[in-house]
Formats: sequence, C-alpha cells, structure tokens
Amino acid sequence: MPGTLLNALNSSMIAVALVGIERDFHSGVATATWLISAFYIAAAVGQPLMGKLADRFGPRRVFVSGLVVVLAVSAVAPFAPGLGYLIAARVVLAVGTSVAFPSAMAIFRACLPGPTPQSALGSVAAANSASAAFGPVIGGFLVSFWGWQAIFLVNVPITAIGIVLALTRLPKVAGDGGSGHGVLREMDVPGIGAFVLTLIGLLGFLLSLEQGPNWLLVPLAVVGGVALALRELRATTPFIDFRMLAANRALLSVYGQFALVNIVFYASFFGVPMWLEEARGDDTRTAGLLVLPLAGVAVLAMPLASRLIRRAGVRTSLLVGSSALLVGSLGLQLFGRGTPVWLIVIVTALLGVPNAFNNLGLQTALYQTAPRAVMGTASGLFQTSRYLGSILSASVIGLLFGASVDTSGLHAISWVMVTMSVVLVAVSLGRLRRGGQIR
Repeated sequence: MPGTLLNALNSSMIAVALVGIERDFHSGVATATWLISAFYIAAAVGQPLMGKLADRFGPRRVFVSGLVVVLAVSAVAPFAPGLGYLIAARVVLAVGTSVAFPSAMAIFRACLPGPTPQSALGSVAAANSASAAFGPVIGGFLVSFWGWQAIFLVNVPITAIGIVLALTRLPKVAGDGGSGHGVLREMDVPGIGAFVLTLIGLLGFLLSLEQGPNWLLVPLAVVGGVALALRELRATTPFIDFRMLAANRALLSVYGQFALVNIVFYASFFGVPMWLEEARGDDTRTAGLLVLPLAGVAVLAMPLASRLIRRAGVRTSLLVGSSALLVGSLGLQLFGRGTPVWLIVIVTALLGVPNAFNNLGLQTALYQTAPRAVMGTASGLFQTSRYLGSILSASVIGLLFGASVDTSGLHAISWVMVTMSVVLVAVSLGRLRRGGQIR
C-alpha cells in the first residue's frame, strides 16, 4: 500500500528542503529545524494513539481517515503564510501518517491467522526502508525542480491512490460499537494526555541537549510519567496496559532492542554524512552516494532476512543483524581523511545490513509477542521506540561532535555504537542458548 511509505518518506525528505524554507521565511536554521523535531515528537506520540484508535474503531477505517488528513494538510501546507503554520502542518502530517504501521499490523493479525505472515511483514519493512533510504534523493529532485513546496504536494497523489486501494482492497475489520460516552471512557483520554506530556518532556529535553539542555522539561516528563503510571494502573481500559507489559517481558525486550538498534543506525545515518562533508571535504552529492548503501542495502537484504527467519527463527536473524552492526561500528574506527572510497562503501553497507535482519526480526517478534486485542497500540509503541532511538542518536552526535565535526568525534560516536551493538549481540546469544523460537 502506498500509505505505508508516507511516514518514513516525510521524515526524511524534509532534510533537503530546510535551506529553501529557511530562506523563504527568513527564520534561521535553528528555528527551521523544528520542522524535523516537531515531526519526530508528534509521530512518537501519534503512533500508539493511532494504534489505539485502530484497536477500538477498526484498522481499515482509521487507516483511511489518516490518509484523508494527510491529503488535506499536504494540499494546503505549501501555502502556509508563516513558519509556525508550516510546523503545525508537519505535526498534523506526522499524526496522519502514523496510522500506517499500527493499522497494517492490526489487519495482519486479524485477517491472517496461523503462522507469522512473513511476506506481508517483509513488504512493510521493505517499504519503510526504501522510503527512508530514497527520501532525501526524491526530496532533492523535487526541491531542485519545484521548490520545497513539492515535498508536501507529492503526498497528494500518493495518499489519493492509497485511499482508493484501501477502500477497494483492504478487508473490513470491524471496530466495536458503543456510545460516545463509552468510547471516551475506553479511549482513556487522561492516560493519553499523561502520555503526551511525558513524551513531550522527555523527547524535548533530549532534542535540546545539542544546543544546551532545557532542564525545565525534566519536571514535565517526571510529572507526566508519574501521572501516567497512576492513571494506567487504575484504569479499567488503560491506554498503555502496564500490567500486561510487566507480565510480557518478551515484548518489553523487543521495544528495548528496537530503540538500541535505531540509536546505532541513526548515529551512522546522520553522523557519517556530516563527517564526510565537514571533515573529509566531500560535496553533498558525493556524501549522499557514499552513505546510500547504509539505508539502501536493507531493501536488497530483506528477502534474505525473511528466508532466514522462516528457516532458523527470529533469534538467528537478530544475531546476524547485531553482529553486522558490531563489525560495521568497529569499521568506523578506520575512517580518516585518506580512507579509500571502497572501504567507506563496505563499512556503510555493513551498517545497512542490520536494517533488514534486525528490523524484520524485531517486527516479527512484535507480531508474535503482542496480544491480538492490542496489536495496534503495541505496534504504535514499537514505532515510538524507533523515534526514541533516533532522537537519542541525534543527542549523541551533537554531544560528541561538539563545536566542530572531526574524525575524533566520529571515532567517539563509533565507540558508543560498538557498546550498543555488544549489548544487542549479548541479548541475541542469550536467547539462542535458551533455544527455540519466539512464540
């Protein structure tokens, strides 16, 4: 479905449009970067929220509604009179595009009984990897010919096609009925509000680390977290079922591993291009081509990962992916101003391989461990873990590169990535020693 491309595509295309937007609105680069940060925070909140709606009202209905919102905001965003309006449009866009993954997982769980639908999960993972990999390339092409407005307008035909296909191809998965009062009670609005406050405080603080920590956001995160825990432990139908999560350690492990995987991946995805341009002196086009294997190789490796999971299980796939991540992270220690191009390509390709084996492996583990009744919410929290990892990686990059981007900073980032990779390998080995597959 085209709709599954939208979230990753819109989170990556914006990178090449920031200069043009900053120039048109005379905002300054620091202010313009809120177009990225606001999207990340809104998507981190929106994923489990859209998953909850999918569990409650039916994934097909919620999926189509989200695409309608994306179509509408994408059509009007290019005419925004100021940067504030454009940031608000990005927030709505993030929430609208957040319907895809949790709705898809809920549909798979409801309509594909029996063994894990590996081909369906692989298709979603491949679509997300491809859109993230080629988003900057597509965005660069659109911006060079039609300006920054094109990165919004391109969503219009994609969402229109997605709506038609969803209405004609997706099976109906009935949502529960109920009165408006009952729906509000079951949606746990106070719990959702506390979750939003917690994430805004936590993610906002992490995003502020590069420019200087905003300590005022820490109390907001703490108060929100305490209120969330107190509310969810007493709620009849909690937004986030803490008791279920405490009893389901396998699912908690999936979330933790996915966050670690994304810290390592995005540290290289953002950090290596910066080093290539600032420290090595490559132009933007060359830097983009050199790191393309980092994201693009996952698309090629996805069929291999899917086959490995079917034959040897999730744990073996995670071990392969984590080991490649460890080797690739160590490979960054070889980078310097005179590093040959072929070595850079090999290392970035090694760092890209785990994007197939780890992502698809953990996505499969999520499918196997999350309760069917809350698959949408559980899948949304899975994506929240991804955004948490990506934001933490940005904080690592900002802290270790400091005032200037140099090779010593890249090597320091590499050691952080190595540490995370060792943890992932250890967890995978521990699971293998216990034997069996996740069921």
